[in-house]
Amino acid sequence: MKQEAVSRARKNEIDYTAVANSSEFKTLLQEKRKFIVPMSIFFFCFYIALPLMTSYSKVLNTPAIGAITWAWLFAIAQFIMTWALCIIYSRKAESFDKLSDKILQSLEKGRG
Repeated sequence: MKQEAVSRARKNEIDYTAVANSSEFKTLLQEKRKFIVPMSIFFFCFYIALPLMTSYSKVLNTPAIGAITWAWLFAIAQFIMTWALCIIYSRKAESFDKLSDKILQSLEKGRG
């Protein structure tokens, strides 16, 4: 009786090494990396540009619209950029979820 329970438990265990070595999982990681790394670099550069440009340059201190300077417009653009990146990632995450679902389905078939 005890051996039967152990064999059922082993049958239901997930072989994480096999999952990590599978081509589907590697494709998922590659797709995520291709998307996340460039977006992160863009976000960091856009974010750090405002303090750098206001500290070491007077370009953003010039008026753009009346008394509103380019620094204010750049700061507002950062909020817009943050929301845009969140929306873009949310949409892209759907494709990551589909790849994850395929991996889960193949695991279920393997244990079936």
